[in-house]
Amino acid sequence: MRSRALVLSALLLVGCSVGPDYKRPELSIPDDFRGRAPDAPTGAESLGDVGWWQIFQDETLQLLIRTALAENYDLRIAAARVLDARARVTINRSFQFPDLSASGSAPYTYLPGDRAPSQFRETFNPVGSFDMFWELDFWGRFRRSTEAARDDLLASESARRFVVTTLVSDVATAYFQLRELDLELEISKRTLASRENSLRLVKLRQQGAVASMMDVRQAEVLFYTAAETIPDVERRIEQTENQISILLGRNPDAVPRGRPLLQQLALPAIPAGLPSSLLERRPDVQDAEGQLAAATARIGVAKSDYFPRVFLTGAAGAGGIKIDGSWFGPQGILVIAPQVTLPIFNTGRIGAGVDAATAQAQEALERYRQTVQQAFRDVSDSLVEHRKRGESRVQQEALVVSLRDAARLADVRYRGGVTSYLEVLDTERQLFDAELNLARTQRDELLAVVRLYRALGGGWKVDQPRPASSRGPGAETAVVEDRKGR
Repeated sequence: MRSRALVLSALLLVGCSVGPDYKRPELSIPDDFRGRAPDAPTGAESLGDVGWWQIFQDETLQLLIRTALAENYDLRIAAARVLDARARVTINRSFQFPDLSASGSAPYTYLPGDRAPSQFRETFNPVGSFDMFWELDFWGRFRRSTEAARDDLLASESARRFVVTTLVSDVATAYFQLRELDLELEISKRTLASRENSLRLVKLRQQGAVASMMDVRQAEVLFYTAAETIPDVERRIEQTENQISILLGRNPDAVPRGRPLLQQLALPAIPAGLPSSLLERRPDVQDAEGQLAAATARIGVAKSDYFPRVFLTGAAGAGGIKIDGSWFGPQGILVIAPQVTLPIFNTGRIGAGVDAATAQAQEALERYRQTVQQAFRDVSDSLVEHRKRGESRVQQEALVVSLRDAARLADVRYRGGVTSYLEVLDTERQLFDAELNLARTQRDELLAVVRLYRALGGGWKVDQPRPASSRGPGAETAVVEDRKGR
């Protein structure tokens, strides 16, 4: 009975782990996102749950995003980090089990010439053995270390997903900026052609003594203003194409175009979802929580240094010996050697290690809370930006309509001799600026949707099935066990 009790006690000791168990900390979660429009849909449905290929329906943009997910170097680096973290789980878990190794030797000795009477001329001693080393995990040092490695794996996978989210939004943002610059170039060229025609007519009027040279110079101002805009827009177009090429993991090159700017998105209502679900959807929040769980487990690793460490070593083998032509053996070897070490005095090193692990866990906790708070702010900022960008776009469209009519009336009044060309100059300049600003406002409204989609944690989901040849290392999804299932 006593031996059974000792065995049971040993099993209980092996099953215990020092240090705190991880629990998700209490958080202050708002009831709703600030900035949501009064008529916006409410409920659990969220824009962040929609696949990016359903949000961005331009086939060319979808192709660019798929290429980036397969070839982007940031994503490849993140995928390599997941593989590294997965290997570290195996490394840490291996310490919970015995190490078994095999060894063999066969020393041969031959002494030529004269020798002492006590020496043998020839000896041969082949020996083979299996060696074992096992540190019994009484206090959970290795279990806590494995737990921390698993949490690091989950964090690295969440970090990879965050890179995917960022990459999808960056490609979409750059593409919308490129299409807006294309629209600016179209407006500038159209305006330049119109002003070139106006300049020709004013010169004809001046030659006929109907208009003054001042009118000609003012018409030239309008013409050169539009002409100066075109090289600058073309420069920005090429630089944006270079930016997209780098996101695609390619050298700078031209980028194909798809739908026009105004046909990119059609989202009459954008649901934000529940604030509580944001914690499960945003990869950066899950990354911060994984780091917090890993730091919590490492407190147990540090505390286990207070307790004795028990080692069990052993060897089993066989061999023989040949002396001057005569064999002796075979011989068997069996060795078992338990060992216990107990820390007595180390100048506070163990306590300092526990304090350091506790401080790191506290830092991870504050970073997690900060990340959650920033996530709520990102959503609120994006919601109010999307709403206000839409309102600004409506007013800018009305301004462009008014200025177009004003420019038409100013041209009619000038041709009728009612007013000078200065009125035409002023209205044409305002109209050109307003049309460019309208294009930028329309772009900003699209970018607000992209930022809201990213803030809600969208964009990391696996794409629809496609041919295996189009997949790259950065597009693979690492399969890791969920923390809730452990």
